[in-house]
Amino acid sequence: MPSHSAPAARSQDLKKIYGTGETAVHALDGVTVEFATGEFTAIMGPSGSGKSTLMHCLAGLDSATSGQVFIGDTDLTSLSDKEMTQLRRDRVGFVFQAFNLVPTLTALENITLPVDIAGRKVDKDWLDTVVGRLGLGDRLGHRPGELSGGQQQRVACARALVGRPEIIFGDEPTGNLDSRSSGEVMSILRASVDEFGQTVVIVTHDPRAAGYADRVVFLSDGSVVDEMRDPTADSVLDRMKQFDPAAMSPLAK
Repeated sequence: MPSHSAPAARSQDLKKIYGTGETAVHALDGVTVEFATGEFTAIMGPSGSGKSTLMHCLAGLDSATSGQVFIGDTDLTSLSDKEMTQLRRDRVGFVFQAFNLVPTLTALENITLPVDIAGRKVDKDWLDTVVGRLGLGDRLGHRPGELSGGQQQRVACARALVGRPEIIFGDEPTGNLDSRSSGEVMSILRASVDEFGQTVVIVTHDPRAAGYADRVVFLSDGSVVDEMRDPTADSVLDRMKQFDPAAMSPLAK
């Protein structure tokens, strides 16, 4: 269950504009939204709705044109580049669609890479817990090229978890996976909330993936237009049809 402490992340009147003048694109148009600590939230919306831009701004990967973005009590819009880099390294975990593993490193080296770069000591007990939960114990010596897509994404999940970040962001984390591997990865992210008390925010187009979340936030044309608690794949799909009637159901594919 979500806690009643301060939000893990939030935005206040967040605007992101690309370009200037008549060609300007308002990717985010005054978004105010909170993401509760210890909760799993999915961000959904039609293509071009601003969902990835919102996540990138929340995670400090992109800067706001105006408004404010917070991780905990820290206002990202007030940070220097160096402070932003440190925040991303020490307080945020990432799981991307493309896995982003280093091909020359083993699975174990990829998992511990952010902690190693930060010059911190790996918590061996926590590492063993994460590796065991993700079923990677017999794959730690393998390089990414020797692993399936689902295994590579599990390595990416372990890498995101091992530094015990305040919040994990996932950008279409199941986008390159088949349905079985997608289910495995979403189960892991769900378990990281339920078992490890983690906070997870993902962007997804897949109602099945969103069905693992506690809450879904819907974006359209750069604005939050709706949200849903305790979603199911079917209820998410029905809601998506209201915003994007042309959207083909991933469930029907």
